[in-house]
Amino acid sequence: MVSVKTEDEIKKISRASEIVAHILDELTATIRPGLNTGEIDTMAEEKLRKYHATSAFKGYRGYPASICVSINDEIVHGIPSPQRVIREGDIVSLDFGVKLNGFFGDAAVTVPVSPVSELAVKLMAVTEEALYRGIREAKVGNRLYDISSAIQSHAEGSGFSVVRDFVGHGIGRALHEDPQIPNFGQRGKGIKLERGMVFALEPMVNVGDYRVRLDPDGWTARTYDGALSAHFEHTVMVDYEHGVVLSGVN
Repeated sequence: MVSVKTEDEIKKISRASEIVAHILDELTATIRPGLNTGEIDTMAEEKLRKYHATSAFKGYRGYPASICVSINDEIVHGIPSPQRVIREGDIVSLDFGVKLNGFFGDAAVTVPVSPVSELAVKLMAVTEEALYRGIREAKVGNRLYDISSAIQSHAEGSGFSVVRDFVGHGIGRALHEDPQIPNFGQRGKGIKLERGMVFALEPMVNVGDYRVRLDPDGWTARTYDGALSAHFEHTVMVDYEHGVVLSGVN
């Protein structure tokens, strides 16, 4: 069942989401060649303590870290490791969630480690634009798959593909709530949107094939053909003219 949040619940989700945004901004500024992804996880944990919040991810279904760090052909759920070193030309997805006072926030960004290819620049731009196309459709009276269709149309219209194995989701008292929000779909389908519904919208867009393969670690999801993938995410409230971003990552 899809819940409509009260004003008090929205304030609490917003506060958790603001912390996500602040920490992601701080982590983004540290990304450089030679940094290993285990160090990113350590920094994330230190910053969580500073904000008196807890990781939404660590321990979730056995996930071992506080942040997901996915590089190049890794789509989502890359496990941080001292052996995974960032290099020039990489694109690095940081996916991060926070629990604060019983409520969750969730967001993701993909960061270039310059110099990156023109294709990588285009992929990141299109993925972020697709997210905002979806956010514009998160308004009262629309249908859920209006969001999905907007994301898919922009990504595929730009020559890329949208991942189908992983989806956006409701969020609030749990990290993953109803409804599931695919990044593909037909306009006019799905539940009617109401003010106060809160979603984590997160297009994952690939240069090549939309299919996914899973690493032996059981978490890291890669593109089937080894092509680049980008990921952007915001926690968003349904409102009258367009969705309202609660996790304002710069």
